Amino acid sequence: QVQLVESGGGSVQAGGSLRLSCAASGYTAYYMGWFRQAPGKEREAVACISSRGGTSEYGDSAKGRFTISRDNAKNTVYLHMNSLKPDDTAMYYCAADVGCRAVLAGAANHRGQGTQVTVSS
Repeated sequence: QVQLVESGGGSVQAGGSLRLSCAASGYTAYYMGWFRQAPGKEREAVACISSRGGTSEYGDSAKGRFTISRDNAKNTVYLHMNSLKPDDTAMYYCAADVGCRAVLAGAANHRGQGTQVTVSS
């Protein structure tokens, strides 16, 4: 049984930064990452990192502004978000699966409860 617990969300002004964390327990050798969903909008890929951290993928909106990393000793994945925009406002979900496709699509076998990010202009 894999459990994922997100933290680090909050409210920030446009141009600011946040770091999200996702602590995993149980079987942890999965690809892990983030997707997001805002009210009335479809799920959107954010970022994903391989089980050993060697490769990563980003959604178009995250490229150049967000960085995903992981510390396997702590079973934790991080999402560093810079230059935040009001359009980044959403619930951010951590997800884990055997590959990035499912993680980024929001269709992973394992996901957390989400952490809210609100960016004001």
